[in-house]
Amino acid sequence: MRILLTGVSGQVGSALRAPLAAIGTVLLADRRQLDFSRPDVIPDVLDRISPELIINPAAYTAVDRAEDEPDLAYRINADAPGRIATWAATHRVPFIHFSTDYVFDGSGERPWREDDTGHPLSVYGASKLAGETAIRAAHGPHLIIRTSWVYAHTGTNFLKMIARLSGERKELRIVSDQIGAPTSARVLAHMVSEVVKRCSFDFAERFAETGGIVNVSTSGRTSWHGFATAIIEGLIARGISLKVEKIIPITTMEYPTKAKRPKNCRFDLSRLARDFNIVPPHWTEALTIELEQLARKMKSNVK
Repeated sequence: MRILLTGVSGQVGSALRAPLAAIGTVLLADRRQLDFSRPDVIPDVLDRISPELIINPAAYTAVDRAEDEPDLAYRINADAPGRIATWAATHRVPFIHFSTDYVFDGSGERPWREDDTGHPLSVYGASKLAGETAIRAAHGPHLIIRTSWVYAHTGTNFLKMIARLSGERKELRIVSDQIGAPTSARVLAHMVSEVVKRCSFDFAERFAETGGIVNVSTSGRTSWHGFATAIIEGLIARGISLKVEKIIPITTMEYPTKAKRPKNCRFDLSRLARDFNIVPPHWTEALTIELEQLARKMKSNVK
């Protein structure tokens, strides 16, 4: 199987390379090969590549900057996936696309189900929801994977930011009223590759059975404050010397950002278990693996 993987320089795209290579021939596409800011060129590129499965983690993810660049955010997160979906529908090529918990407004405390109606609070969330709509409108074999709070021991993300700041400051103030499941790119990539395997090449039927959308994240829940605390405690336990002494919980109101964030980012994961027989690991279990890698890297940098 010729698998086109986009966003290969990003956290999820990078993590997907190895597990997908065990399934088929992975065709890597970064911004040079597939420029999502120019959706019109995408069909010609796909004609040349001629993939048999498309997996698209590429996205505009600068949540706050999107408020100032809505046109670019929509081109990358909505128009480009729509063009891919249209091409995929015409050629009957299955299409797996990644979306986000930010398509919801974060109200209530019930975990979000796949069939809940999206009410995004930000340009980023609205652009991702528009991408979902465009993909469905193409009426091809598709699976939208909604995930949340993605991080890795490499790249730019919350884990790396907390590791850096805790080595520079004695006090950190971290939001404690936004609740979700931190999901490592490694664990996400493993679960997605398992989804591909369990479709047994009958993608159209399996995608249709699951309604074309499934939540995929780790299990359990915490706040950004809880996540930061676990990161710091985990690094200290692994022999990393840090400057931080206090991790102070604050509210969203006390940490204003240009883009509004949803407070309730919980996912209902029952469809993932029911339709694909995948039970995600707890977020703390996934974090342990990433902390081992990060601590090893931090120690080698000191040397």
